[in-house]
Amino acid sequence: MRCRGRAVALAGCRIVETRGARLNGGDEAFASLLSAAQAGAPWASTQIWVDHAPAVAAFLRARGSREPDDLTSEVFLTVFERLRDFTGDRAAFRSFVFSVAYRRLVDELRMRSRRGETTEWASERDPRRASSAEDEATDRVGDARARALLDELPPDQRDVMVLRIVADLTVEQVAEVLHKRVGAVKALQRRALENLRKKMASNPYLFETRGR
Repeated sequence: MRCRGRAVALAGCRIVETRGARLNGGDEAFASLLSAAQAGAPWASTQIWVDHAPAVAAFLRARGSREPDDLTSEVFLTVFERLRDFTGDRAAFRSFVFSVAYRRLVDELRMRSRRGETTEWASERDPRRASSAEDEATDRVGDARARALLDELPPDQRDVMVLRIVADLTVEQVAEVLHKRVGAVKALQRRALENLRKKMASNPYLFETRGR
């Protein structure tokens, strides 16, 4: 199967790749980094931020956070507060970080719902957007048309797809973040991919590169 354009990756090309496998590498180096951060070394905490914050910000932005950069800061305040109690490898730490991010996102969306806010934040309409975080999101998810397709998915399917593509989590990690069974996550991913394929089949030019 040949992928045409970045956005077509949403139909499964990126899902079948083994990007998550790289999380198994570098566990020894991560263990040293974690130990230093838990001991209070500023450089180690900074490195943890550098390694994970861009993906967290991209995930929050893709899922409609009103202030994704501020929320990312809140996420890592919690992460660092709980750092001494964390045990596990690099993959487990990534699951931990995104579990915190997901809970903070749910809190924000719930608060906005109580206030009667129903319009999701859209990066292309916000002049304050940070190019670095936006570039990260664009690189992983595709252009605005691809993100719009994700927004049309049912919430549970959308959560799975954004965590898989933007956060680059494995199925097992997504299950941990969402507190679902691995089989349930696989089923949601399968249904989401089928929905996306149907949308693209109905409009084969949806993801053609601009200017062609």
